[in-house]
Amino acid sequence: MTPAQKNEIIDMLKEKFSQYNNFYITDTESLTVAQVSTLRKHCFDKQVEMKVAKNTLIRKALEGLDAEKYSGVMDSLHKVTALMFSESPKEPAVILSSFRKANKGERPVLKAAFIGGDIFVGDDQLTNLKNIKTKNELIGEIIGLLQSPAKRVIAALLHNMEQKGGAAEAAAPEAPAADNAPEAPAAEGGETPAVE
Repeated sequence: MTPAQKNEIIDMLKEKFSQYNNFYITDTESLTVAQVSTLRKHCFDKQVEMKVAKNTLIRKALEGLDAEKYSGVMDSLHKVTALMFSESPKEPAVILSSFRKANKGERPVLKAAFIGGDIFVGDDQLTNLKNIKTKNELIGEIIGLLQSPAKRVIAALLHNMEQKGGAAEAAAPEAPAADNAPEAPAAEGGETPAVE
């Protein structure tokens, strides 16, 4: 590979690292060509970009952007490395888990993940990453929590209105009946009857 080709790959990787806040570093060393093709297809279907590059080029791209920010993932750059870029923080973890389950294996191995500035190192983090809530899931939960008390208040008000409306309807038929009732004879002597 010529220096110009290496620089081109470094620039492409810099662009990907800048574009995505989430990326996974995986080890695909023992996978067959057919398995890697299947993994790439799963990634494509879920809008996850998968790139394979040399560790030194990945390291140079990360150092060129912000060596301090990405320092936690540098130790994971060994053996065969495949990068998975995604807008969703958990989609690559779901892909890796389902791929392993379908192939009854432990590969590809998660070496590290960079999720919105947080670094997860090691294959044991895959379950945690799979359970991360996306931004839309969190927004949906918050809206649900906010709507729940509002719905209860509205339901209570409607129930109260129905009860008052029912009482008003019950009282309304009695009022016309009192108007149609014959008048009580007036007491003699011009005295007003006493009300007890």
